[in-house]
Amino acid sequence: MKKVALVTGSSRGIGRAVAAQLAREGYAVCINYYERRDKAEELVAELRAEGCEVIAVQADVSDRTAVNRMVETCEKELGQITLLVNNAGLAGISLFQDVTEEAWDRFFDVNLKGCRNTIWAVMPKMIRDKCGCIVNMSSIWGLHGASCEVTYCCTKHAIIGLTRALAMELAPSGIRVNCVAPGVIDTDMSKILGEETLRELAQQTPLGRIGTPEDIAEAVCFFASDKASFITGQVLTADGGFMP
Repeated sequence: MKKVALVTGSSRGIGRAVAAQLAREGYAVCINYYERRDKAEELVAELRAEGCEVIAVQADVSDRTAVNRMVETCEKELGQITLLVNNAGLAGISLFQDVTEEAWDRFFDVNLKGCRNTIWAVMPKMIRDKCGCIVNMSSIWGLHGASCEVTYCCTKHAIIGLTRALAMELAPSGIRVNCVAPGVIDTDMSKILGEETLRELAQQTPLGRIGTPEDIAEAVCFFASDKASFITGQVLTADGGFMP
């Protein structure tokens, strides 16, 4: 079967690195973006120049109708999706008492409901064919919590629960569901912490640096590969030893 991947939130950061590596490993890749069409099209051009089969499709993952349209477009242009990488997400820093109702809902709509929407869209055909792989993106803060990031941590903890439960449910259909929990990674999202904080976090990391998007792409691609054919329901922490 042709290898076709949908990577949500893949115009920048971790998602961009994941989409690029999958494409270079022979996947036809659908690059999903919400606002940064310029970055998505830039990546498409770069990968097509290397001979890769890629497209870019805009969709807000919190919108189930938009997700269904995206999946339809992907399958029409590339083929049936065999790998789903749920990477799209929001992050932010705020005292819990300052979190607005709108912000709380938006975090859950994108980070958690976005995963649900994409899984619902691709799952029926995966079950029919008894084949498929889903990789969800959590965070070390979903495992351990972080001050001033309660909303984000709640969504990322829920993604771990989703991964573990869904893996049990879909295993009889031959579908594997796993999760990557990145540590501090050098992306636009982490830059909200400020350079001084990032330097301190690098010093606190046993490996002596913060991670790169490519580090996380390697973890995702491992879960997607045949090397992980007997692995499901697992959370792989990639944080340079930051958390014990």
